[in-house]
Amino acid sequence: MSEQKIFHESCLTGLEKINDNSVDLIIADPPYNLGKNYNTTNDNLGFDEYISFTKEWMSHAKRIIKPNGTVYIFMGVQFISYIFKIAQKDLSFDLNSWISWHYTQGIGKTKGFSPRHDDILMFNAGKNPKFNLDAIRVPQKYYRSRNNMRGANPGDVWQFSHVHYCNENRRDHPTQKPEGLFERMILASSDNGDVVVDPFSGSGTCARVCKQLNRNCLSFEIDEKYVLQSRERLEEPFIGFDSIDPRMERVPLDL
Repeated sequence: MSEQKIFHESCLTGLEKINDNSVDLIIADPPYNLGKNYNTTNDNLGFDEYISFTKEWMSHAKRIIKPNGTVYIFMGVQFISYIFKIAQKDLSFDLNSWISWHYTQGIGKTKGFSPRHDDILMFNAGKNPKFNLDAIRVPQKYYRSRNNMRGANPGDVWQFSHVHYCNENRRDHPTQKPEGLFERMILASSDNGDVVVDPFSGSGTCARVCKQLNRNCLSFEIDEKYVLQSRERLEEPFIGFDSIDPRMERVPLDL
């Protein structure tokens, strides 16, 4: 039976306690440093301070991940190039994929194009990463002899709806991510019983999905309010993920 733990402490303090090469998967959704209100924490650091903080937690990620492990990092456009440089040049991670999460609603702008996506950088710790393609295939559009009828690779552009405020699974957190995103990453890059680490637990989505998928999860969150509501969320009955890839509803056409 898997176990999910959400610790009330900073990611740096928590990651320091984890043994080297002991983690199968890391999914990190750090603050984007855009001045959002995270209850008691500061999301408006100076540039150098934010980069230093990023290097520190990512260095721990490199230390604790197994040689066949994977790290996914959510990030906005302002700092994604710096994270890419830290991961690839400073820490020698191998870039696997640059994933775009496309959503249908977002911030409206009148002096420019409204943003409708977030980016997720996928890095491998070594040359032989764990990747379970059959676990994440999406239905084909057509029956064709050349197609794998178990389904298609979902590609690197993912469409999942935001967790809207009217959704019963929505929590009081400004950047709650949909469960479908985490389901895909966890299924692809870990197996039953593996250890998943979430350095920035937030609304507790990673731990909740890990519970449904039989993964062990260690999560760290600096804000006590979010810790308490995430622990409550873990105990709530599960009736299905709050978002799915719309392609999962395909019925292939017979040509």
